Amino acid sequence: MPLIGTSDLDVFPLALGGNVFGWTADRDASFEILDAFTEGGGDFIDTADSYSAWVDGNSGGESERIIGEWLASRRPKGVTVATKVSQHPEFRGLSAKNVRAAAEASLQRLGVEAIDLYYAHFDDEETPLAETVAAFGALVSDGLVKHVAVSNYTADRIREWIEIAQASGTALPVAVQPHYNLVHRNDVEEDIIPLAQEFGMSLVPYYGLAKGFLTGKYRSTDAAGASPRAAGAAQYATAHGLRVIGELERIGDEHGSSVAATALAWLRSRPTVAAPIASASHAGQVADLLAGGRLELTPEDIRALDAVSAWSPQTA
Repeated sequence: MPLIGTSDLDVFPLALGGNVFGWTADRDASFEILDAFTEGGGDFIDTADSYSAWVDGNSGGESERIIGEWLASRRPKGVTVATKVSQHPEFRGLSAKNVRAAAEASLQRLGVEAIDLYYAHFDDEETPLAETVAAFGALVSDGLVKHVAVSNYTADRIREWIEIAQASGTALPVAVQPHYNLVHRNDVEEDIIPLAQEFGMSLVPYYGLAKGFLTGKYRSTDAAGASPRAAGAAQYATAHGLRVIGELERIGDEHGSSVAATALAWLRSRPTVAAPIASASHAGQVADLLAGGRLELTPEDIRALDAVSAWSPQTA
């Protein structure tokens, strides 16, 4: 199993996304999903302190709280939990005071002594980056966080973070979490992956299945009357996107695999990618995600998917 960057975090090469917990999956369904994932060999869970504040009646922290209750109930061995700071309604931004308070709140909800992997969720340009870097470093020094990471940062800002951390002897980020999948490639491959290679970081991409589009379920841009997540998936159902689905089906059939598992296997094959993130709204979807963490595509398969998913103005 891959290590995340220069850390000692040895994980199954597929992370279970916790964004649905407290949203499209209630507590009981979330427990069933987590049980199926770990019983099937998964050991890496990704969440954020803001999940799922966007749901009516929620205030943020619902996903962490559900995961914490599941951890306390099941007491699993060797599970890695990643969470994030900057978007919780009560803890917005990345000031030193906010980062510390948000981390302490996440620890309480998760019921753990230390967060395995702690992300700066979105860049906060109103706070000096040196202040944020020092705040994350202090969490590591104080034992509240094991490793730090960044999400949704540009390559230039990641480089600046690293330079500040190196100069001050502060903990370096070991992972980057970008939006990356077969229908959203260019900026990550041109800017983020070369930086990750330079500094020994791993990618843990979100939207690995393009909001569900790369399951093959959505073949039309009309999402009227569908599930809460369908509109996000349907936006990819362009001529180009449907050609990608067709190639995924062809290759998946050759391996006795699904469209989703094949899409995740392609993402795992990319340089520096340690574990794509994918979520499930019910336990029956988990086996497909785990298969995506195990399927090995041939070089010919990868070249075919590279070619069909390559973006240009003519393919849009």
